[in-house]
Amino acid sequence: MTGFRNFILRGNLVELAVAFIMATAFAAVVTAFVAIILDLIGKAGGTADFSNYTPGGVHVGAFITAIIAFLVIAAVVYFLVVQPYTVAKERWFPSPEPGTPEDVQLLTEIRDLLARQSGTTSTGTSTTPPTV
Repeated sequence: MTGFRNFILRGNLVELAVAFIMATAFAAVVTAFVAIILDLIGKAGGTADFSNYTPGGVHVGAFITAIIAFLVIAAVVYFLVVQPYTVAKERWFPSPEPGTPEDVQLLTEIRDLLARQSGTTSTGTSTTPPTV
């Protein structure tokens, strides 16, 4: 029972559940927005629903409508979610400067100091001449 309780109360599981619920709610918003965009395309081009379009008897209209809807959804998600999120993340949580991380640099200094104390270089060769 303890394992089950730990599984349920694990932070990642709760975060995943919240993300799923938010994504489901956001999908309704995006779908409604896509309907608005498709209506605007329909007003400009005559029709936004190509479902009845059958050139040569081949029903490609539903496919064309699905492609247009996908491109509109992708644009909405990118410009209204991904791009603002990226800008906000970089503004409030800037990425670290490129270069050697502090812990690696500190370990390198310790290695070099120990090598100097023992009379060897950092490559493992001795700095003192061998005695014959």
